[in-house]
Amino acid sequence: MTAVPIPFDISAPGSNLEAYVRAVNTLSVLSAEEEQRLARRLHEYGDVEAARRLVLANLRFVIYIARSYSGYGLSEADLIQEGNVGLMKAVKRFNPEYQVRLVSFAVHWIKAEIHEFILRNWRIVRVATTKSQRKLFFNLRSKKPRLGWLRAQEVTDIAEALGVKPETVRQMEGRLSAQDASFDLPESDDDDTFIAAPAQFLTEAGNDPAEIVELHSTQNAETSKLQAGLANLDGRARDIVTKRWLQEPKATLQELADEYGISAERVRQVEQGALKKLRHKFQPA
Repeated sequence: MTAVPIPFDISAPGSNLEAYVRAVNTLSVLSAEEEQRLARRLHEYGDVEAARRLVLANLRFVIYIARSYSGYGLSEADLIQEGNVGLMKAVKRFNPEYQVRLVSFAVHWIKAEIHEFILRNWRIVRVATTKSQRKLFFNLRSKKPRLGWLRAQEVTDIAEALGVKPETVRQMEGRLSAQDASFDLPESDDDDTFIAAPAQFLTEAGNDPAEIVELHSTQNAETSKLQAGLANLDGRARDIVTKRWLQEPKATLQELADEYGISAERVRQVEQGALKKLRHKFQPA
């Protein structure tokens, strides 16, 4: 089979998108018979050149699908590149016995790769993670009739159409309307345009000196109370509490019963009595 020369990388449009689109449009579309023949060579013999020709002949459909997602503010070249990945996955899985055209089979794979790319890059924080959230994200974008907030009836209609709860629609609408904010301060000397950035008011947990001192003070006070409480216990009760609660691995009731020659129930009673005395030490005065 003669290789078809192409003047570009089929997986990535590169910096000159217009040249890529023009080059793709010069490639011939396969007839149903040609497509079947190539698909069989790939499916039965693993013919790499057949796979290549199947991909080339369907690149124009990837461009058409990718352009339908232009409203997300992402690079058209990147969308096409991701769609091409989906097309190649579809070609690999295409079985000529399906008796359908490759493009019909590949639509799912092309859209799946584009959807995943959009969800990874549309916001710094992903707006949808579960399968139902992804479906709602793309359907809500297409069904939302205007740029403003949805009215109650619109929320109800969309929820019924997509089979979700109205509050789920409201939650996703809030995510769609949110904007990424810079963590650092804006570089501006104009007091009138100053906007507080998260770096100003967000603190890292555990690094506040006041909180560290307070925590250490509380821990020291509680340690002192615990030591004083243990000192007031008799030797056996203190040993049981220590081995049951203050060391690893913790001793079992039966192990302590064997050590002291008493029943496990008696060990439990001694333990409960000792803990009751210790709790009294930690009660506020």
